[in-house]
Amino acid sequence: MTKFVTSLALSAAFALTAAGTAQAAGEKISVLTPYLSAIATAEMIDSFKAQAEKFQWTVDVVDTAGDMGAFASRLEDATTKAPNAIVLVSVDPAQIQDQVDKAKAAGIPVVTIDGAKNASTVLNVTSDNFVLGQTMTKFLFDAIGNKGNIVRFFYSAHPGVHARELALDEALKANPDVKQVADHYVQVPGQIDDSRAAMDAILLANPADGAINAVWAGWDEPGIGANLAIEAAGRKGIVVAGIDGNPEAIELIKKCSAYIGTVRQGFTQMADIAAEQLNTILAGGKPEKDELYAPVELITRDSLGVKCE
Repeated sequence: MTKFVTSLALSAAFALTAAGTAQAAGEKISVLTPYLSAIATAEMIDSFKAQAEKFQWTVDVVDTAGDMGAFASRLEDATTKAPNAIVLVSVDPAQIQDQVDKAKAAGIPVVTIDGAKNASTVLNVTSDNFVLGQTMTKFLFDAIGNKGNIVRFFYSAHPGVHARELALDEALKANPDVKQVADHYVQVPGQIDDSRAAMDAILLANPADGAINAVWAGWDEPGIGANLAIEAAGRKGIVVAGIDGNPEAIELIKKCSAYIGTVRQGFTQMADIAAEQLNTILAGGKPEKDELYAPVELITRDSLGVKCE
């Protein structure tokens, strides 16, 4: 299994913070996300809570189910309660800049996991999303011989997914024989059902054999929805790839479905790094950098040892 280590930050982060362990015990941490229904987001929050328990922090988790207006309000509520730190998961702080600025003005450190760097936050822990996009796109383009028609499933509101889209844009310019014939802005939450319905319509609009050769999914859940539509339609000759290493996507790869690859992010490692660094911050220290990366890896039939007819 090929591993792409995108930063040396992982080992450095743990080494840096070992001295600060348990110095921040008893602190209150507010964790907020608009996407708790997403498997990856839930994994990150569960991992962070496990680390928080080790540090003896009290964690309050708030989910607004995709409602960014409610998210901004809940962030203001959290600031009013004056926790020792605020952790934002799977959101670009620029989308709620006024509220993040207020938290900073109140002296509350704000950490993002799978977010984006921001002048009013102290740390973002993520994957190198452009590298994620490059890795998946190259694999997908290679799978179709760098020639054919693709469908894009995207969600530019998420900074990480947007970076992956930029990698796809770059690859399309470099590979003129690959054409994007359709795209769909995924609705969140309900991303699998939404993507299946969109792919149903795209298949109906492109009925000929070879009209679609591949599906590029900004993350696994839209790819899973697209795969469901492809199977239901009985269409052959279409391959799907996504990002995140979603367990359901990996099972589809093992079953020799149209889903042929995913790039797994280190979600658990992201949360671990964030908690370790936050422990240092709460103990009066500073994070190693304002952005740290967790390792990622490409998962395919070959890497899983799967043989398909």
